[in-house]
Amino acid sequence: MIQVKSLGYNLIAGLIATFITLSACQKKQKGDVERSLENALSTFELEEGFQIELIAGEPLIADPVDMEIDEFGRMYVVEMHGYPLDLSGSGKIRLLSDSDGDGIMDKSIVFAEGLMLPTGIMRWKNGILVTDPPNVLYLEDTDGDGKADNKEIILTGFALSNPQHNVNSPRLGLDNWIYLGHEPAVSTSQYEEEFGDRGTEIFYPGKPDGTSLSQNAGGRSVRFRPDKFQLEVLASRTQFGHTFDPWGRRFVVNNNNHIIHDVIAARYLNRNPFLVVPASTESISDHGNAAEVFPITINPQHQLLTDVGVMTSACGITAYLGSAFPHEYDHAVFVAEPVSNILHIDFISENKTGFVASRQHQDKEFLASTDSWFRPVNMYIGPDGALYVVDYYRQIIEHPEWMAEDVVKSGALYNGTDQGRIYRISTKGTKPLDWSNNIQLGDFTDEELVQKLEDPNIWWRRNAQRLLLDRNPSKVPEVLLKMAENTDSPIGRVHALWTLEGMGKTNLDLVVKALSDPEPGVRENAVKIAELHLDESPQIVNELVKLKSDGHPKVRFQLLCTLGYFDSPLANQAKNELLFANLDDPWMQVAALSAPFEENQKLIKELLANYDSQNPNYGTLLQRLSTMVGAGQDLEYIKSLVTKATISAQTGQNSWQAPLLRGLALGLRSKNINRYSFTILEGPLSNACMNHPSFEVKEASFQLLQVIGLSETPGAKELIQHAKSIAPDKNYPKEERVLAIHILSLQDPAPIGDLLKDLINPSEPNEIQVAAIRTHNKISGIGTAEFIVAKWPNLTPEIRDEGLKAMMTNDDRITVLLDAMDQGKIQPSSLGWERSVRLMNHSDENLRNRSRSLINKNEKIGKEALQQYQEALALNGSPLNGKSVYQSNCAICHQMGQDLGMAFGPDLATLRNRRPENILSDIILPGLSIADGYDLWLAELNNGEKIQGIVASETPNAVLFRPAGGREISVSRQDIKSLQVLDYSAMPTGLENNINQQEMADLIAFIKNWK
Repeated sequence: MIQVKSLGYNLIAGLIATFITLSACQKKQKGDVERSLENALSTFELEEGFQIELIAGEPLIADPVDMEIDEFGRMYVVEMHGYPLDLSGSGKIRLLSDSDGDGIMDKSIVFAEGLMLPTGIMRWKNGILVTDPPNVLYLEDTDGDGKADNKEIILTGFALSNPQHNVNSPRLGLDNWIYLGHEPAVSTSQYEEEFGDRGTEIFYPGKPDGTSLSQNAGGRSVRFRPDKFQLEVLASRTQFGHTFDPWGRRFVVNNNNHIIHDVIAARYLNRNPFLVVPASTESISDHGNAAEVFPITINPQHQLLTDVGVMTSACGITAYLGSAFPHEYDHAVFVAEPVSNILHIDFISENKTGFVASRQHQDKEFLASTDSWFRPVNMYIGPDGALYVVDYYRQIIEHPEWMAEDVVKSGALYNGTDQGRIYRISTKGTKPLDWSNNIQLGDFTDEELVQKLEDPNIWWRRNAQRLLLDRNPSKVPEVLLKMAENTDSPIGRVHALWTLEGMGKTNLDLVVKALSDPEPGVRENAVKIAELHLDESPQIVNELVKLKSDGHPKVRFQLLCTLGYFDSPLANQAKNELLFANLDDPWMQVAALSAPFEENQKLIKELLANYDSQNPNYGTLLQRLSTMVGAGQDLEYIKSLVTKATISAQTGQNSWQAPLLRGLALGLRSKNINRYSFTILEGPLSNACMNHPSFEVKEASFQLLQVIGLSETPGAKELIQHAKSIAPDKNYPKEERVLAIHILSLQDPAPIGDLLKDLINPSEPNEIQVAAIRTHNKISGIGTAEFIVAKWPNLTPEIRDEGLKAMMTNDDRITVLLDAMDQGKIQPSSLGWERSVRLMNHSDENLRNRSRSLINKNEKIGKEALQQYQEALALNGSPLNGKSVYQSNCAICHQMGQDLGMAFGPDLATLRNRRPENILSDIILPGLSIADGYDLWLAELNNGEKIQGIVASETPNAVLFRPAGGREISVSRQDIKSLQVLDYSAMPTGLENNINQQEMADLIAFIKNWK
């Protein structure tokens, strides 16, 4: 046991004064923050109106990743020491307490140890559940000494993969199920021995003949009820963390997508195996996936594949339900972003079936630290309503699978493994915490627990519900029944209803009453509870259908999902009314179509008979329905639909045919079809491609031909000849030519390789060039890649992007790409971040190492060439003076935000998150790393005029050039004789000759702090 107290932070003054940087012996660099507990709070910028306290830190804890406070005020902390590569069993659970009541933890007991890579914790029964892949463990202290002496494997079979992607975060849902965060095992090329495990079937070792899930649950999240041995796979996945709103709606997270709504449950989608739904979730951020972030870190630590300046490590998502913050925070969701050393916040609002998440500030985070070792990974809402932030506190947070080899070998991977902090965020003026070993919820009577079901703080509600389920009294407390119909507290009513359900003592009269509750969230949950009793009380459908005109979209959505279990005239009428009244909501369509396939077949005839061509939602629904038909592979039915769609041109109605054909193509695409059986469809589809008056139908017919293939029939040969004649003919509309080029890909395009090459020409519209590259890419070998390299100087940015896609299709073509990079023909900056990541993490060791060397060689060259300017990096720069340097030397070509400078080169405001040495390299050696999209081009026009500048934008018929000075010139593609990229930067070299060391320091300071 560790026990520590002192002044200040209440730790012994100077106990931990060691400054840790890249290695223990390295000297402190100018600008680094003092990494001691005493100095921790001074590194933060926090939202106005809030305060932050350090309540626990080293040596009491280290490497914390999750926490739990139980019904007696005991604080459990999960320590994952083994990250990233140590599988020796160094993980621990610590029990922290505040012995003198001053609000600071001072005691630490090892509750459990010998864990592999523990990732999450939840209080359950008399102990805790811990996710420690491949297992979910139950740990209990049976003798009261503060240490677990009972260890049981509850679930097993999860993959032991990269720790960032393992099973994590057990959370008790409103519906009494325990939800586990989980996603697919991540392939590893460098650490196969340590993290190559793909998992097994997931099952209860205590009931091996019971329910089990497929290998690693198919990489999806899981929910379970260990007391009943229930186990289910969910439709969605999440990386690290998940959360619920007050009504039980779940939100998940991915490393670069920070807030995702888990919309529809797997149990509904499983009813119809032919329903193709690409996702059960919806990204709800109105500021985008990989949203921009605003760190304030001094000398940030970014590794090889870190996507700087945007969300790249989002985790620990937590809906704030603590009720102690101002009321607007009742709709707040927090997300940790450890790479950027911030806590991000969004406010969510209703949007039909889903939500919209909006950031609080346009250019500021809720919490940010100047300390690059601040690594928030999780959050927790305490019994006091405060938000507790779990800080892993490490120098390096990325996994070495995605690092440069020199960093892995530097010895820095575990810097900070003996450190870790937990912070408490509350409104200003809040008193220190007083709950440590000072809560008696566990000793409450059943009646007292029921009263806590309506507490405004989720901590009390959730724990009260859990304790009532554990006790499951034989006689239902009268106060619980009254709570279920209490008109004063909607949140109390819904918790009471689910508590009764969890105890197996649901009162259906109360559920029926709740179906007409004034609060939509209560009605929505009442529908879910009613669904669980359909078999024993089928008459309840009579009450459910009364909600078909409910005023709240989420109630209607849940009702449509639930009614999918009924096949009766009453239910079917209600389902159709719900569907067509809410046709503009795509999730309502999914809910309707999740009903068994046989019911949905009836819809096609009705839909075609009443098709509204003015409403695009009819087309969406028809495509979904025909997709299911395609997936069912009923050849005769498919043939009848294709015939009807391809000959109906005589009617002049060409609005429903295209979505019907597209749907059939989508449904068949993922199936292993007998192509010979489908040859019968070639004739009508080929004829439609050539002769149908609707281009949409032509295109959809082609998509279906792509799936079933094109044989050597006379009709097929005629189609190919037809396409050959149209592809190069500029008298045809652009879209017809593009379709013709795509049709040529249905057979081996090698004989027409020269024709395709001729179409990859700056005078051709972009779409023509892109289509030509895609079709040429069907030719085997490396010819496409070699041609792209040869044509590279003449390809505009959009065409280059397509060319890079072609060169990334196999290892031989990747080798051609790397050769071109090595010879300086293609700049590494042209790859973009995503392709750079793929190459630098390639499964082939030689290609991986070569990619890393080529992509990062510019930085190495820069460090050698910039030696004379290293002094500038050590000087104190003045942003004010730097503005003058910028205006004299840079403003003619570079904007700084929206208000300063000319928009020729990149906006320098985007560089503020880059390291000073990288900014210096960009200034002095601009040709080493030309920013993607800022290549310098030379265009020669047919009249002999020459234009030099960057390509600001391009359309199929024109190119917009931006020469230096900010003016823009639009040029028709027909007027371009030649177009080529220049292999040097538009930014002149030698700029540093006009800037001395101090001015360079000032300029860098201005770029990093221009606001």
